Amino acid sequence: MYQVGIEDEPPVIAKFYRPNRWSARQIDEEHRFTQYLYDLEIPVVPPLEINPGNGYKTLATHDGFMFALYPRQGGRAPELDNLEHLHQLGRFIGRIHAAGKAFPFETREKLSCDQSAKNVAYLLDEGFIPASLSAAYKAISNEILDKIESRRPDSENYQQISLHGDCHRGNVLWRNECPHFVDFDDAITGPAIQDLWMMLSGEPSNQQKQIVDIIEGYEMFQSFDLKELELIEPLRAMRVFHFNAWLARRWDDPAFPFSFPWFNTERYWSEHILELKEIQSELQQPALKMPDFM
Repeated sequence: MYQVGIEDEPPVIAKFYRPNRWSARQIDEEHRFTQYLYDLEIPVVPPLEINPGNGYKTLATHDGFMFALYPRQGGRAPELDNLEHLHQLGRFIGRIHAAGKAFPFETREKLSCDQSAKNVAYLLDEGFIPASLSAAYKAISNEILDKIESRRPDSENYQQISLHGDCHRGNVLWRNECPHFVDFDDAITGPAIQDLWMMLSGEPSNQQKQIVDIIEGYEMFQSFDLKELELIEPLRAMRVFHFNAWLARRWDDPAFPFSFPWFNTERYWSEHILELKEIQSELQQPALKMPDFM
């Protein structure tokens, strides 16, 4: 991502896509989805049209890299300890999901529990886990994978819809007393809770209050299947597995060791195993729930 100045015009944001991550069709579908939401007056930031007359109007190529341009959007992160902010986030995510049901993805990826097992195997097979820690890592990871398997978020038991996919506070800009959603780069098909759980923070008692406000706002525009609350911890575990494998698969890129110097050290993996033990403990706790009177 780069800010590009334009003489006598507001600057724009140039987003370059790493080769072999997304196809042009997948990026185009993400762009069309964002524009679709914008046309419904949902506060998102779609890319600019830079390639008129061609198949992919918002996508161009330079020196072998695909790129898109976006208007610069200012704002601050939402306050996740502010229940009014959470209520509004729920409302607008509900609107995104209501629209997403009418815009089923054809080329974007689907949330996959099987990918978590592949991520664990990759780290072990490629030698990222130190030999002294591999047995402990494999044991705790397999226990967590078994828990995920017992509550698969990609199961037909939960409706799979078009999502933002990476809906955390860093991808929401608060301005004009309203959240603006950015960076649909990880738009995916999955259960609705995937776009809600990353807004939770703090102790379980705090998260319990937060989820009530989020879902109250959400259901102003879209019904929510309360069964999906049991998916929060499996999804959290899947995200941790994904993040580590994402870094590992790109470790040969010089930009990654420079940007993440703390990764791939024995100390890091030792602390990571402790993190996985905490995740395993959370997976054994009762799921959050809505009050009986609602």
